[in-house]
Amino acid sequence: MSQEYDVVVIGSGPGGYVCAIRSAQLGLKTAIIEKYDTLGGTCLNVGCIPSKAWLDSSEKYHELVNHFKDHGINADKVELDFPKMRSRVEKVVSDTCGGISFLMKKNKIDVFNGVGSFVDTHTVKVSGEKEETLKAKNIVIATGSKPSSIPGINIDKKRVITSTEALKLPELPKSLVVIGGGVIGLEMGSVFMRLGTKVSVVEYADACIPAMDKDLGKNLQKVLKKEGMEFFMGHGVTEVTTDGKSVKVQAKAKKDEKEIQIDADYCLVAVGRKPFTNGLGLENAGIELDERGRVPTDHNLRTKHPHIFAIGDVTKGVMLAHKAEEEGVFVAEVINGEKPHLNYLLVPGVVYTWPEVASVGYTEQELKDQNKAYKVGSFPFKASGRARASNESDGLIKVLADKETDEILGVHMVGPRCADLIAEAVLAMEFRASAEDVARTCHAHPTYTESFKEACLAATENRALHI
Repeated sequence: MSQEYDVVVIGSGPGGYVCAIRSAQLGLKTAIIEKYDTLGGTCLNVGCIPSKAWLDSSEKYHELVNHFKDHGINADKVELDFPKMRSRVEKVVSDTCGGISFLMKKNKIDVFNGVGSFVDTHTVKVSGEKEETLKAKNIVIATGSKPSSIPGINIDKKRVITSTEALKLPELPKSLVVIGGGVIGLEMGSVFMRLGTKVSVVEYADACIPAMDKDLGKNLQKVLKKEGMEFFMGHGVTEVTTDGKSVKVQAKAKKDEKEIQIDADYCLVAVGRKPFTNGLGLENAGIELDERGRVPTDHNLRTKHPHIFAIGDVTKGVMLAHKAEEEGVFVAEVINGEKPHLNYLLVPGVVYTWPEVASVGYTEQELKDQNKAYKVGSFPFKASGRARASNESDGLIKVLADKETDEILGVHMVGPRCADLIAEAVLAMEFRASAEDVARTCHAHPTYTESFKEACLAATENRALHI
């Protein structure tokens, strides 16, 4: 006998579980399907949460070994307990996933463990320990993504690995080659570099984090290089081989076709992610994927069937947990007959290296491509009293504003706590604030946020006060 629901969500990542919670809050009878034993999807299990736990622990170790002496704190015979560090990460993940289970119970959401697949446009089969059939008035596809690879590279998950395996390595590598100078590659590379691993990054583009503003990648690469990370920019990987104990990565420079070979303990393939739809049975619902394997949707995130929605990494747009969360809330409210609003321009991007990188809105290149008249204001953290007091003077904040109206069009920053600082920029842009509006807002002193105010002052007639 089928169980009937107002909303059935397939996938329990940030988009899926948030959609389920919001649906339940609105009084809709809701179920969520997850193929793994724990809830939370990639983000909580093998993505955002464990990687940030690793980044935090590795940063503490790196600071103690390399920088605490600058503060007059001398520590001798510092020892790294890698297994202990890994077990802490595992506990963070376990506790966080347990918190999602609690939220499901609190909101009276039925959880089904197993692979969810379409039988028809209103029926979903759950194949787990036992097979169950769910009838749904509305269905939300939130199955996320998985790591991409490069043609010809065999990811054996032992020596040639993805971020999933990198988060659970049994030992600290002496050397690591990272293919990809984007967010995932630099974050995971930073973790191991801080712990003492020699890290080499091979990137086909000419700059790190190529999707973000050029000044950010340039600044970040400079700092990471100073810390010991090796970069081979403008290089395409031609071959990766392993003998089971080590790897050899061969690459060729785009400019002169000069070949290089890097030997290392492990090779991390971090060239992005791709939508995951395996086993969904979309053909039974008459849904076809687009040329990039994504589920096509309209502006309300509906598929070709008005009652079937898709959110998160499985759809077009940036693959970010917070983008998926916003879409989850959006869809729940659309199902409830409301008219919510989504502004994809104001989805911030963050790189959790140290210094951190954050960005929202248009880049300079995008404004140039639009022939948009704009002005620039920037402020370096080395001019910030708070940053100097904390020994955190690398980086800057750059504000792009409309030349005529002064409306903020983009904010790009690299430096201390930028992952948190970007929220003020997002809020300002959500309310269409001008650079002058932020410049006239009192900021506490001394704080990192003053640098945003100063950058806005610089964007309005070049009147920054502390530079």
